[in-house]
Amino acid sequence: RTPTGDPEGVAPDMAREIAARLGVPVAYVPYARPGELADAAGTGVWDIGLIGAEPQRAEKIAFSPAYVEIEATYLVPAGSPLKSIADVDKPGVRIAVSARSAYDLWLSRNIKHAEVVRSEGGGGAAFKQFVDDKMEALAGLRPGLMSDLEKLPGARILDGQFTAVQQAVGTARTNSAGAAFLRDFVEEAKKSGLVARLIERHKVVGRLSVAPPA
Repeated sequence: RTPTGDPEGVAPDMAREIAARLGVPVAYVPYARPGELADAAGTGVWDIGLIGAEPQRAEKIAFSPAYVEIEATYLVPAGSPLKSIADVDKPGVRIAVSARSAYDLWLSRNIKHAEVVRSEGGGGAAFKQFVDDKMEALAGLRPGLMSDLEKLPGARILDGQFTAVQQAVGTARTNSAGAAFLRDFVEEAKKSGLVARLIERHKVVGRLSVAPPA
């Protein structure tokens, strides 16, 4: 967080830039999990939300094009026989995941044979369940898994990705003017280098990448 207590990172800075473009102050409404942010769409609690764009969420949220992409992959424990992303979707494999995260929504649609075990309470809860229950894989965003890796000697992060979370800016589907503004703002932010500069400023090069033009 910043010295004033505001959230710090690429997404909060994007929100700050959007507010500055509109000439209005920014006020942050924090949520413990992305699913809770999505649930509040259209209630008036927030005007814009920075969240992974997923088809289930698009029922209530009008999304801009993605401004960054974040790789989602798996962490496996020491000695695991799992070598590749494809190895994970097999009978007998349990995948720990943070419930209703963007990558959980992808797993819900695509995993056919493995068991997806969801934890409420964010990524920390999924990591704890993965360790406590000696599960075969932990699904997550690569930046978070890199932090988890430091806590588990011998653990590995599998190469590649099973999906890339498309981090976008959303507003209520009823806000058509706002959605058009956000679409144009995000495309300009990518083209001008703003998004790349924010990634560099927050030292997350290699963890986040600028999304391609829409």
